[in-house]
This record gives sequence, C-alpha cells and structure tokens, in this order.
Amino acid sequence: MNKIYLRPTGFVESPQRHEGECLRLAGNMLWFSQFEIIQRSPASTERKMVSVSQWDQFAAGLPEAERHKVGILFERIIAARTALQMGARTIRLDQPHVMGIINATPDSFSDGGKNIDVEVAAEAAFAMSSAGAAIIDIGGESTRPGAPLVWEGDELARVEPLVSRLAGAGTAVSIDTRKASVMEGAVRAGAAMINDISALLYDERALEVARVSDVPVVLMHAPSQSSDPHKDGVYDDVVCDVFDWLEARIAAVEASGIKRDKILVDPGIGFGKSLTENLAIINNLPIYHGLGCAILFGASRKRLIGALSNEADAQHRLGGSIFLAMKAVEQGAHIIRVHDAAETVQAVQVWRGMRDAALTARA
Repeated sequence: MNKIYLRPTGFVESPQRHEGECLRLAGNMLWFSQFEIIQRSPASTERKMVSVSQWDQFAAGLPEAERHKVGILFERIIAARTALQMGARTIRLDQPHVMGIINATPDSFSDGGKNIDVEVAAEAAFAMSSAGAAIIDIGGESTRPGAPLVWEGDELARVEPLVSRLAGAGTAVSIDTRKASVMEGAVRAGAAMINDISALLYDERALEVARVSDVPVVLMHAPSQSSDPHKDGVYDDVVCDVFDWLEARIAAVEASGIKRDKILVDPGIGFGKSLTENLAIINNLPIYHGLGCAILFGASRKRLIGALSNEADAQHRLGGSIFLAMKAVEQGAHIIRVHDAAETVQAVQVWRGMRDAALTARA
C-alpha cells in the first residue's frame, strides 16, 4: 500500500519579511517555508521538496487519494493546538513548556531513588515549579530496560501521597503509569494528565479509565505493550513506522470517546529503538505534527546521550539533555519532559527571547 507523509522544514526566523512564502507551525512560535513530501511504497521511498508558495499547484497534481490525504496532513500541521486544562491551570500550547520528572521509585536511573521519600520528592517538585516547569510528571515504576514490574498497589502507594500534596498546592500534575488502578487513584488525588508509555494498551481497563477521567492523555510509542516495552523493536523506516502506529492509535482512542484535542503524542525516544533510529526520529520530529496532536518529547539523560559522549553516566548528561530539548523545541515540540527543569527552563526562556526579537523585527 502506498503512503504519503508531510514534514515541515525550511524554518524562517522572521516570517513577516516573507509574506505568502511561509506558514505557522501548529499555532506555535515557528514558521516554515517548505514541505518534504515522502511517498512510500513497499518497493521504495521517494522524497521531494515543495515550497509553501507552490503547495496548491503541487497538491492539485496528485491522484485523488493522495490529494485527500495530504489535505488532511496539511490542515493538521498548521492548526493551532487547543490549550490543555489541568485542574485550575490552563496550559497554552502556543509556546513550549517544560515538564519536570519526579521518579518516586527506589531504582530510578536518574536520581538513585531519593524521591521515594514524599517530603524529599515534594521539595524537588516545588523547586521545579518555582523554576518555571509548567507540569510535574510523577511515576512510581521504572521502565528502563530490565527494570522489574511493580505491583499496582505498591505503585499507587508511592505516588498517591505526592500527587495529593502537589495538586493540593495548585501544581499541574501528570501521572506516569500504564496501570488503570494507578490512573484512577492518581486522578482522584488530583492528577490532571495521564502519561502512558503503552498508549493505553498495557491494561485492558486503561482506555475506559482515561475516557471517564476526562483529562489529557499522552500516547507514547513503544514496540511492545507487554511488561517489557523495549522488546520487538524492528522497523522498516522507523520515522514513518512510528507515525503510522501513532496515527492508528490516535484513531482508536478517539473512537472510544476521547477527543483529539485531549490527546498528546510521544514518539518514545529510547524505547526499543537503536541509537540510529532515535536520532532519525529526533531529526525528523516535525513529521509528527501531521498527527494533529500536541507533541511531548522526552530524551532527558537517556542512554543515547551517553552513547554520543564517551559513555557519560546519567548524572553527567546535562549538556546533551539540554541540547536535545532545544532541538525538539526548534522543531515545534509543545512539551519537553526533563529531569533538569531549572536549566531547561532557562534555555527555553532564552530561545523565547530570541524568537520574540525575530518576530518583532522590522520587515
């Protein structure tokens, strides 16, 4: 079956100087001037560049089925994303936001398990919020390669008190879990987003729990939705394969009654993907705007950074983490999930200042 994809590219710093030659990306602070057209068949993949100014002429020359598909992709790419309502907090998606990570697990690869203590974890989370993190993402089970499965009762016991503490103080809290009972308990305690690495597939009740909870939900790509999300990572073209998988999953979740504007997508950096495959996804991140959902990106302290920097351990991957975060921001990611919130917020603020200057420069 032949497939077609659009990847926005040719980003323009000051679009006011190029009227009619660029388009705004997903309602955020980026404008682009070209599309890469990717036409994929079982036998080959062809790519071509088309400028925004030539788009109508190009689309008109396509066969009807392809013209219909690219029309949908085009509209999704330029459509503004609806703000996320997280309790009393409104998270607007016309600029990038930082999500701070709190791993309430004894075997966290990033913090050595110090956040298993509620008081310590709450202090760390409040510090992230004070530094400018818009959302705090709390998890009670490690999903690193080889991590043991945690019983749902233990997982909920780890996260519920912390969720309650933070939400009670007005923090926008996301619960990082793939278990329906943990989702239920965390939402009752005040969590206002569900972040599921299995895209609501690991637990047969998860989809219904997410629908009833009526909170934004993050669907992440992983090659397996078993207890080991890293296995079975075999791809023909990882960028397009991940796109296809997320597109199908969004359709299924939307059909269950969850509105698309409450769905975020995460391409799953580090989950069942090689270094080369992770880098391909990062370099082609704008293609996922064609899904019509806000993009969450998480590569903080991950092994690919160590692989590219003399095997630096997790505690010495700050520079790489910030670079990847800003690479994602410059490609239109809406939420950046990180361990080092203060440093990443500062980087985003500087980027925002540069964008403001470019967008207000005289034509």
